[in-house]
Amino acid sequence: HFLREDGTMAIILPHGVLFRGGVEKNIRTKLLKDGHLDAVIGLPANLFFSTGIPVCILVLKKCRKSDDVLFINASEGYKKDKRQNRLEDKDIEKIVNTYRFRKEEPRYSKRISLERIEQEEFNLNITRYVSTAQEEEPIDLQKVNEELKNIAIKSREALKRHNEFLEELGLPPIAD
Repeated sequence: HFLREDGTMAIILPHGVLFRGGVEKNIRTKLLKDGHLDAVIGLPANLFFSTGIPVCILVLKKCRKSDDVLFINASEGYKKDKRQNRLEDKDIEKIVNTYRFRKEEPRYSKRISLERIEQEEFNLNITRYVSTAQEEEPIDLQKVNEELKNIAIKSREALKRHNEFLEELGLPPIAD
């Protein structure tokens, strides 16, 4: 397709184009080396009537101003309806503002240098660059230890009381 020198093009594609080898890898590599790929936006699955697979938007520009690619993981921002998912206005606004201002946000968006993408063999899989993992809550070992001590005390008390009942019934006690 022809694009004006100052033009922008966005195309919706299946996620597979981001990481498959062969011709698709050659196309990704050329777009990146020529400096035309501006952003990769991952969308949720089941957005379109014709397919339930997750899709992505590739944003292409002929004259980019930045030397990185913006990755946006918008796959979690949607409303689940009966037959398909849909993006709400707030979800669309977040995607547009993140793209427009090239904002970085943990678990949502990140700018990645072309050198890093080349190190990853031109793989554009979004989760390779934008981690969706949530940090685990730190464990207070002192608190857990105190809880275990209290459980052990209650367990001994319950065993002692149980053995008292067994003794009343003329049965042998349960050993510790």
